[in-house]
Amino acid sequence: MALDQSFVGRTYPPTDPYEVGREKIREFAEAIGDTNPAYTDAEAAKALGHSDVIAPPTFVFAITFQAAGQVIEDPQLGLDYSRVVHGDQKFAYTRPVRSGDRLSVTSTIEAIKSMAGNDIIDIRGEVHDEAGEHVVTAVTKLVARAVKEA
Repeated sequence: MALDQSFVGRTYPPTDPYEVGREKIREFAEAIGDTNPAYTDAEAAKALGHSDVIAPPTFVFAITFQAAGQVIEDPQLGLDYSRVVHGDQKFAYTRPVRSGDRLSVTSTIEAIKSMAGNDIIDIRGEVHDEAGEHVVTAVTKLVARAVKEA
């Protein structure tokens, strides 16, 4: 059954703040194999004009995807998560994520489409810091695969 188009534009409450730590940034950079010193060395980051180490661009996926859980788990939407695969991810930054940031995410259903029996949902996560300043917009595309007829 196709997802209800009336959910397009629905916005969910902001998440509790997530405090970005140097160690989490370092661990993430190591996990993805990125050796940029701005991710692990505060002095290298400061030499580039940052106040502290910065995070790799895909670092925010963890917090935006967690925030998208509000959408995924919305019983009124009826998304069958057991059939979901990650389709795409896009980021549009205002500034880098820095150690010490306290970030909140507000998720909005941007689009719902059905193609070949698959439901495709785009969830926009607006990430703001503690002062309310925009940091990044992340758009996650999820595909709920069609149920195969027996």
